[in-house]
Amino acid sequence: MPHNTVISICKALAIILMVIGHADCPDALGAFLYEFHMPLFFITAGYFFSVRYINDEATFVKKRFKGLYLPFVTWSVFFLILHNTMFDIGILNEQYGNWTGGVTHPYSPHRIQQNLWTIFTAMGGYDEFLCGAFWFFRGLLVASIGFLVCYKISNRIIGWTDSTLQQHTAGNTTDNTTWSSRIRLVICNHRTVITTLLVCLIALLLAGWKAYEGLRIITLVQGGYRELMGMFFFGCGFLFRQWEGHYKATWWSTLVFGVVVWLFSHYLTANMNWRSTYTQFLSLPIPAFCGFLMTYNIARWLDRHPGRIQRFLVYCGDHTLPIFVFHIISYKVVSLLKIAYYDLDFAQIGCHMVIHYNAKEDYFWILYAIAGVGIPLGWTWCYHKLKPVLDGYINR
Repeated sequence: MPHNTVISICKALAIILMVIGHADCPDALGAFLYEFHMPLFFITAGYFFSVRYINDEATFVKKRFKGLYLPFVTWSVFFLILHNTMFDIGILNEQYGNWTGGVTHPYSPHRIQQNLWTIFTAMGGYDEFLCGAFWFFRGLLVASIGFLVCYKISNRIIGWTDSTLQQHTAGNTTDNTTWSSRIRLVICNHRTVITTLLVCLIALLLAGWKAYEGLRIITLVQGGYRELMGMFFFGCGFLFRQWEGHYKATWWSTLVFGVVVWLFSHYLTANMNWRSTYTQFLSLPIPAFCGFLMTYNIARWLDRHPGRIQRFLVYCGDHTLPIFVFHIISYKVVSLLKIAYYDLDFAQIGCHMVIHYNAKEDYFWILYAIAGVGIPLGWTWCYHKLKPVLDGYINR
């Protein structure tokens, strides 16, 4: 598929909103963006799914493992190795922690080994204070492979239904034949859409069952709610691509979608929290998809106006991985500034994810957001510029 710059901008806006949300932004803004910014990633990932993978599962699974499992393992192990060193240099400590008062501790040799096993076998065990967003790698990997499996099963069910109706049509000449023929015509013309809708329904019903009864998928860290909802949103992205040609982006619809998201964030707050209640489950799909459409409309408008902003957002959307991995550690640069500005105890640099002192009254969240996006992207840009030079020097 050709490079879709509109979806790249959508991904850029999603990652920027994630960084803002992690930076102790104002409560109203945080509630608004948490309604849709994580579903956005699953929807944009599902947008690129192809039905050719139904008969080429190995290629899809390999791509998913290469793009999600390997980066997760690489950077989880990297931060696991650095965890105790972070205590030695003061980046982490047992005095200051997250907004609920929780703190982290140095790892014992046994804990390091257990975390290592958990990283490789369950995509868990990552450093909670330095890799807090790493659940997404597991979530998208399981959601995308789960979508493929359910799509294959649903596609066979649809095929069996079509075959049954065909036999019924061949053996009857009554009015029922017309009814069967009409259903077969709908299946033939919209089989991809019908199959995807069935997968989305299955994922949604399972997630609702899980949330209502408080169940857990014991083989998945955190119980599997995010993975099931991720599979639903992954399917929504694939569905949107089927209908994209008929979709008209307008400013009035963008405003309506934004208002819907705001109303939900104000009265029925929900997000992809793994502890979501049944009410929060019911509250999530509508604002999440409205948030995607709002973002998509804005991205289309930005893409029609080439310039520095458009080029930056496309680059950002094409390089979300370094921001996922390094935005929390990048916050520490701004934490140093905040410590100096307020004359705080240096140990507060260990706060997760940012220093909470006066966070709701000052504007340091803006600096945190700039650093969380800008520093990882800056290093990435420099690496790509210097790599050809270094490769040429090494190969001389």
